[in-house]
Amino acid sequence: MRRLLFATANAGKQGEVRRLLAGLPFELAFPSDLGLDLDVEESGASFLENARLKARAYAAAAPGFWVAAEDSGLVVPALGGEPGVLSARWGGTRDDAAHNALLLERLEGRRGASRAARYEAAVVLLDPGGAERSFAGRAEGAIAESPVGSGGFGYDPLFYSPELGCTFAQASAADKDRLSHRGRALRALRVWLEAAP
Repeated sequence: MRRLLFATANAGKQGEVRRLLAGLPFELAFPSDLGLDLDVEESGASFLENARLKARAYAAAAPGFWVAAEDSGLVVPALGGEPGVLSARWGGTRDDAAHNALLLERLEGRRGASRAARYEAAVVLLDPGGAERSFAGRAEGAIAESPVGSGGFGYDPLFYSPELGCTFAQASAADKDRLSHRGRALRALRVWLEAAP
């Protein structure tokens, strides 16, 4: 069976990957399964560039594997696109609660369209020969006035989805997978892998 390394150590993302790629004719692994702990500098100017950097680094460390890597984040137009590619380390920290507090502080006093936001995700797949494919997903929404819900991770307690009528942190895993940015990108990846030569 072909082996697919999905290059993320994030437990929340791993859960989504397991659900959305279940049943593929690939043996799925994560970096910890292979004893890999790479510190890849995410210096790209876009989610796609950062996903590519991670995919290439892990492909070099795991020859013979198909390798997929993902980068994603929150884009708030009223904040000039922030936090964007810095979503996981915005404000100099990797603490979700601190990120959400900073987001509410930056949007304080703003109403309506100025609270519009979107989640974006990019997935890069490298086959064992180094050929690259990329997949993208987006979810439109708005930033809630306060955190709601206990599910999800990252900015999910503040990301209100009009399609769901609740925040991503209130949504079931199945509903989030169906409408989220990463869910859409991973489904596109799955379709490609199902037909991969």
